[in-house]
Formats: sequence, structure tokens, C-alpha cells
Amino acid sequence: MLVHFETQSDLEDAIHMLVKQDKRLKPVLELTGMPTIRQREPGFTGLAAIICGQQLSTASAAAIWGRVSKAFDPFHHDAISKARADRLGRLGLSAAKIKTLKHIARELAAERLNLDVLANEVADIAHNTLTALPGIGPWTADIYLLFCLGHGDAWPAGDLAVQEAVKIGLGLKERPTAKQMAPLAEPWRPLRGAAAHLWWAYYRVLKKREGVIAGSK
Repeated sequence: MLVHFETQSDLEDAIHMLVKQDKRLKPVLELTGMPTIRQREPGFTGLAAIICGQQLSTASAAAIWGRVSKAFDPFHHDAISKARADRLGRLGLSAAKIKTLKHIARELAAERLNLDVLANEVADIAHNTLTALPGIGPWTADIYLLFCLGHGDAWPAGDLAVQEAVKIGLGLKERPTAKQMAPLAEPWRPLRGAAAHLWWAYYRVLKKREGVIAGSK
């Protein structure tokens, strides 16, 4: 069964189903309240934005993407394919990210890659399709599937915030690795994407509490 999150209502329905599947998540939801759906533009634009922000702070990522998207308006893979590398570099993109974007642009132009069809593939298969592309790691693939395509079972196992939230929420002794996160999420199939939204919300609550505690000293 494939589930997609196109609206806030879709996510809420999935969260309610998830809590029925796994009672351990009920106190998490009671603490966080209903998470808000997170959505980004699909296709090459959405994937390019995520790539531009890899391993950068939110502010730096937004600044670079702002320059890139403004320089190529409308943003299209043909324009990136033809753009000079030095021009892309002046916009703030690293050599590795330029190489990745150009490769994906060429694959799209040659119709060897179709990003839209990934929404209707099993999450693990769609994940493997994306990570087979040079410069696309597991985190980038999962974030694209979840936020850009609304794939209900995408599971960002390598996300540090989700890992930390799972550790505290499930009472684990140590923060699980990406490899350990896979079996932990098995009870949440085919709604692992909803679980990710819930764990992110839980992490924000934890961080807010830490801030309050720190500020009271």
C-alpha cells in the first residue's frame, strides 16, 4: 500500500493510523500535538534546492539557493546543463554540487531519469534509484521523497534530529545509527514518513525544553 501526503489532512490521518499501530507513539503525539506537513517543490527544482543545501546551515543554504534560483528563472535542467561551471561556482556552489546538478540535468534531458515516477515506487526502490546518482546520499534521497513527493513511507534514517528523538522517545541508551534505524522503523511501515514528521516535532519540543531549562539558570 502506497500512501502520499498531499495535504495536512493526509498527514493527520496517517499519524492517527500510526499511533494505533504502535502504542509507544501515543505519548509522543500527546506531547507534540499534531505535526505540520512539510512540503517542497517537486521535480528538478526541489531536488536541486536540497542538493544546494547539503551540509550547510539553514541560512547559508537559503542564501545560495536564492542566488541560484534567481540566476536561472525559470529554473530548468536544460539551463543548468548548459551553464558554465565557473558561473555556478560564483553563485556559491561547490565543485562537487555543480558536478551533481549537471549530471542529473543530463539524465533528465536524456530521459534516463524521471523524478516524478518515484512517488509511485516502493520507498526503498525509489531511495536506491536516487542514491545511485553521483552526489546523492541517503539523506538527500529521503528528504526529496518525503518533502517533494510526499512519499508516505520515506524514512530519513540518517537524520540526526530523528535519531536523537527516537533515542529519547523509545528510551534507548545510545543514539541509533542509520543502519540501526531501519529495523526500529519496521513497525511503522508503510507510514514511516508520518513517523519522521512526528519525531521531528518531538525533537523540536525537546530542544525547546532544553532552551527553557538553560535560560532559567
